[in-house]
Amino acid sequence: MTFNRELLPDPATYFESQGLPLAGPRNTKWKTTRCDFHGGSDSLRVNVQTGAWVCMACGEKGGDVLAYEMARTGADFVAAAKSLGAWIDDRQPLKPQRSAPLPPRAALAVLAFETTLAAVAAGNLANDVSLTDADRIRLQKAAGRINLIAEAYQ
Repeated sequence: MTFNRELLPDPATYFESQGLPLAGPRNTKWKTTRCDFHGGSDSLRVNVQTGAWVCMACGEKGGDVLAYEMARTGADFVAAAKSLGAWIDDRQPLKPQRSAPLPPRAALAVLAFETTLAAVAAGNLANDVSLTDADRIRLQKAAGRINLIAEAYQ
């Protein structure tokens, strides 16, 4: 099963089918409508070419109609893509998704810390400073965390 972005509905048609009348000059790509996320009357801006949307009041935003469908319904990516007709059954089994141990930003922070620790240990060894047993154990833990994150994000 695969996602085909080209099968997503036309943005203007999609938003209007959700009961969101788009207002604005005919020749502009950004139109205005109400925001159902916070109940604003004319704060949601919609790009009728790409489907991107942003509420100028509550800050909800997304890059296309699929993101809007997910935010509106609470559906996951696959369910929202199916409901929009952009999920194709190609008779291939769905690849199991491995969950990441950390969100990407947190993983980067851990990598930054652990690689700095490894670099300091390498610098000490290069300058003939012996590592204590505690230093070696900590370095092994750092290497393990680095490997865990590297495997999770391959």
